[in-house]
This record gives sequence, structure tokens and C-alpha cells, in this order.
Amino acid sequence: MIETAFAMGQGASGEAAGGIASFMPLVILLVIFYFLLIRPQQKRAKEHRELVSNLKQGTRVVTSGGIHGTIASLDETTVTLEITEKVKMKITRGNIAIVLQDTSLPSK
Repeated sequence: MIETAFAMGQGASGEAAGGIASFMPLVILLVIFYFLLIRPQQKRAKEHRELVSNLKQGTRVVTSGGIHGTIASLDETTVTLEITEKVKMKITRGNIAIVLQDTSLPSK
């Protein structure tokens, strides 16, 4: 009977160590997700916030819907784009996807 109690005591301490070790793959997986998914997404979001905050009148942009235009006026939350002559459209600042740097395009 003493041998049985001794064996159970050894088994209990072995299971506790195994329980901590069983969480290690989960911890490693979370670290991998952070560096491969979460961190790059936060970086892209920060770059987009900076892009939207640095918009200026006369800048050529592309919206998230693919519409090309020149910024005619800016508001705190909206942007008025001039698509062609006398055709203007009001959009939310967050919908600006790309600021065009190409100067070979004709400006209107």
C-alpha cells in the first residue's frame, strides 16, 4: 500500500509539469500570430492614419472604390474630390486609399 501511495504522489507531480508544458505550443502560436498578423496590420493602420491626416488640397488620390480624383476641398471628416471638370463628389476621409505621386498625369 505504501508503494501505491508513492506511485500516486509521483504521478501527480508529473502531471503538473506536463500541464505547464502543454500550454507552450499555445503560447508559441500566439507569438507567431502577433508577429505575422497583428503587428503588420497595426503598422498598415498607422500608415493609413498618417496618409489621411496629411491630405492637402490639389493632391491627386485614389479612393478605396477605385475612383481617381483631385482633392477640391477638405473638411474634418470629409473630402470633396473633383473627378472631372465640374463633377465633384464628397467622400469620407477614411476612403482615401492611395495618394498618387505620378506628375505625368494631367492635372485639371
